[in-house]
Amino acid sequence: MTENPPAAIARSTLHKRWSPLFWRAGAVVLLAAVLAGFLFYRQQQHEPLKVSGFIEADEIRVGSRVGGRVGHVAVKEGDPVSKGTLLVELDPFDLYERRAEAEAMLAQKKQTLKKLQAGFRSEEIAEAKARYEQLQANLKKLRNGPREQELAAARAQVKLAQSNLDLADLQHKRVADAAAKGAATQDSLDEAVRALKVARAELQVRKENLSLLKAGTRKEEIEQADAQVQEAYAAWKLRINGYRSEDIAEAEAAVSAADATLKAIRKQIDELKIRADVDAVVEAIELQPGDLVPANGPALSLIDLNHLWVRAYVPEDKLNLKLGQKVDVTVDSFPGETFSGTITFIARQGEFTPRNVQTPEERSKQVFRIKVAVTDPRLRPGMAADVWLGSR
Repeated sequence: MTENPPAAIARSTLHKRWSPLFWRAGAVVLLAAVLAGFLFYRQQQHEPLKVSGFIEADEIRVGSRVGGRVGHVAVKEGDPVSKGTLLVELDPFDLYERRAEAEAMLAQKKQTLKKLQAGFRSEEIAEAKARYEQLQANLKKLRNGPREQELAAARAQVKLAQSNLDLADLQHKRVADAAAKGAATQDSLDEAVRALKVARAELQVRKENLSLLKAGTRKEEIEQADAQVQEAYAAWKLRINGYRSEDIAEAEAAVSAADATLKAIRKQIDELKIRADVDAVVEAIELQPGDLVPANGPALSLIDLNHLWVRAYVPEDKLNLKLGQKVDVTVDSFPGETFSGTITFIARQGEFTPRNVQTPEERSKQVFRIKVAVTDPRLRPGMAADVWLGSR
C-alpha cells in the first residue's frame, strides 16, 4: 500500500530535527565522564608538601672598639669583599704618640730589670771590700792600743817639756833679780813670765798625752769602730750577692705591665682599620671622611653569602622532620631548577595559635619555624623560595 505522502514528509522532518540533539547529548555525557575520571585521578595523586619563604643570610655589623674620626672609606654599598679587606680607616689622633711613650717606658723598665739581674759591677764590689778592710784594720789598731815606740816618744816629749820648763823658770828668776836691781826692763820681765807659763802648759799637755796613751783606746771608740766594720762587711756582701729576688720580681712585674700597656695601644691602633672578618658583600654604609664613629658601635653592615638559608613555617601536622634532613628548594629566579637544602633548625615552640588547642583543625593551624641551609652561589638574600618536604 502506498504510504500517504504527507505522513512520510512529517516523519522525515522529525528525524532531521532530533538527530543533532542526540549527538550533542552524547558529547556532553562523554565530557562529563572524562572530567569525572580526571577528578578521580587527581584525588588519587598526592602532591608533595611545600612551604614558602625567603632566602636570608647572616648580617655582620662591623665597627671599631676605639672609635674616632673617619679618615678613609675604602668600599661602597654592594661591593664584594674578602676576609681581611680594609673597609674603613680612622684617624689615629694621639695613639702614635702614646705608643712611642709606651715603647720608651718599656725600654726603661727592661734596662732596670737588666741592671738588677746583672748585679753590681766588679769595681763597686772591690770598693766595698777595700772600705771593709780599711775599717777592720782601724778596729784592730784601736784594740791593740798605742805601740811602745809611741809611749817612748810621749815620755821623751814630757822630759823635753820639763827641761823647757826648768830653763824658763831659771831665766825668769834671773830677769826678776835684774829687774829688782834696775838692770832689766819691765818688758824683759813680762817676756820671761810668758815663757814660763808656756813651758808649764806644754809640760801639762805632754803629760796628758802620755796618760792617754797609757790608758789605751776608749771602749766607746772600739764599739763604734766595730759597728763601722760590720756595716762595711754587710755592704760588701750585698754587692757580692746582688739585688734581692723581691726587687727583681718587682722589676719583672713592671716590665710586664709596661709591655701590656704597649700591646693594648697597638691593638687600639689596629682597631683604627676596620676590616671584613669573612667573605661578604657590603650591605649598608653611610660614612664619609670626617664622620665620627662611636667606640664599640657598628660602622657598616655586611652580608655573609657563605651562610644562606630559607626561613619557612611548617604546619604542626606535617612536622615529621628532623635536623640534617635533605630537602629540595626551588626559587622563582631559576624556574625548572632544584637546589639542595639541609634542615638546620626546627623551632621548639609553635607560633600563631595558642599552645593548648582542643581540635585537630585548630592544631593544624599552628606552625613551627624551620631553617633550611642552601649553598649555591647563585642564590641571593631576599629571593622567594619553596621548600619541598617530600619526594617530587
